[in-house]
Amino acid sequence: MTFSPDELVTEFCGLWATPDAETLAGYFTEDAVYHNIPMQALYGRPAIKEFIEGFTAALDGIDFRIHRQLSDGQLVMNERTDVLLRKDGGEIHLPVAGIFEIRDERIAAWRDYFDMGAITRAFS
Repeated sequence: MTFSPDELVTEFCGLWATPDAETLAGYFTEDAVYHNIPMQALYGRPAIKEFIEGFTAALDGIDFRIHRQLSDGQLVMNERTDVLLRKDGGEIHLPVAGIFEIRDERIAAWRDYFDMGAITRAFS
């Protein structure tokens, strides 16, 4: 089935509620770049998958609550609140702005902008 870039990003964001690193990594091109802007960029599907596995190990899932999403050709931008569902029952609400570049129905680049301090405080 062919998805528009907007539909692809919406579906991808929904899959984080029950994250499976293999499935999520499959949405990326082999040479994709994933950059959480406060951190170092990750290059290539294997590195992205490894990061997803490590990040989600302490979580039951992440509810990507998309408030606004705009698309222009192969570019999709969303403003959202990521609700990280901790295994201890707690929640971390993280405001995020995301930019996705799509190529051949896959994510070629994903940049998320957020306050790293919110994450550091929540996990300390």
